[in-house]
This record gives sequence, structure tokens and C-alpha cells, in this order.
Amino acid sequence: MPIVTVQLWAGRDKEVKKKLIENITKTTCDTVGCPSEAVIVVIEDIPKENWGQTGKQAD
Repeated sequence: MPIVTVQLWAGRDKEVKKKLIENITKTTCDTVGCPSEAVIVVIEDIPKENWGQTGKQAD
């Protein structure tokens, strides 16, 4: 059973997440050859203040 975890900056709406889950599930099934019922997608919304890159906080 594939489990796909996606970490994103918080703030995307429900429709964007729905489309992301649908597309990840389809691509995973096409690539791995499994039924969609076997795919779990977890979206982790992370506040920008909890991200850093190049030594700087993202927010």
C-alpha cells in the first residue's frame, strides 16, 4: 500500500488539496500498478514560520 506524504505551506483551500490528492493517486496507480483503494495521501500543512531555507525563515 503506497503512502504518499506531501508537505506544503499552509493556506491552500480544500479544492486545491482535493485535486492534488486525485492527481497523486492517479499517478501513483499508473506508476506502481495498484488500485486507487490502496493509495493513501497525507497532506501536512506547515506554517511558513516553521520552514527555513538558506538560513532564513520562510515567512
